[in-house]
Amino acid sequence: MSLTKVEENIVSSSNNWGTNPGDDKEKVFLEGPHSRTFEFLNAFRVFFEMIHGFRRLHFVGPCVTIFGSARFTRNHPYYELSRSMGQQLARRGFVVMTGGGPGLMEAANLGAHEAGGKSVGCNITLTKEQKPNPYLDVWLEFRYFMVRKFMLAKYSYGFIAMPGGFGTLDEVFEVLVLIQTKKMDNFPVVLMGKDFWQPLKELLEKRLLQSGTVDQEDVSTLFFTDSPVEAADFILDIAKKKFNVTEKKKPRPIKLFGEWSHNSKE
Repeated sequence: MSLTKVEENIVSSSNNWGTNPGDDKEKVFLEGPHSRTFEFLNAFRVFFEMIHGFRRLHFVGPCVTIFGSARFTRNHPYYELSRSMGQQLARRGFVVMTGGGPGLMEAANLGAHEAGGKSVGCNITLTKEQKPNPYLDVWLEFRYFMVRKFMLAKYSYGFIAMPGGFGTLDEVFEVLVLIQTKKMDNFPVVLMGKDFWQPLKELLEKRLLQSGTVDQEDVSTLFFTDSPVEAADFILDIAKKKFNVTEKKKPRPIKLFGEWSHNSKE
């Protein structure tokens, strides 16, 4: 699949994005207590990353975050499933937000791009699997996983977990914990790919629920499907009721702190 001229321009403008392997500051930061100066400076780094995210994403529009593995290639059926998911969300007026990397994240952003929608990528500096995909209208790069996951959750009206590994499980279960503890109020969560997620469904229903470590309400939060159309309709229906989101709704930017309006590429 060759890149279009628009996609080539996106790649050209983001050559340096996602190529920074970072340094050891985050690793050292997690190794226990350090000097007060070190801790103070790292607290400010976290603060400024959050401010950067707020400024870039404040007017991005109603998002749906798609989690998924970076390791599935374009010839895998899950890639096409994720691509279709991005298309269906974009057609319903949602901005598709991902981790911005390759694999199923790329597929979701590609689908949104093909359907004429917007794509957002929240990247993390890693030693591998961090190269950005070429279908992003807005991209950010973070040092800290906690800030990145915060941004993926804060601006989304729903969440979709495509097949994935530790990262996908980490992200979707963090959202589920926020919903379970009422930090987020009944946001829609979809697990796409029934066969892939069946063992997890059995773990939840036959082990956790029967052992009393979760409630039926917690398990009922999840919607399992193989249909991108069903998933997109499920999220849109809840978003209409909870947030008054419509397929035609557009934000009205009043930029007080230099926020991006996203009416055009900036």
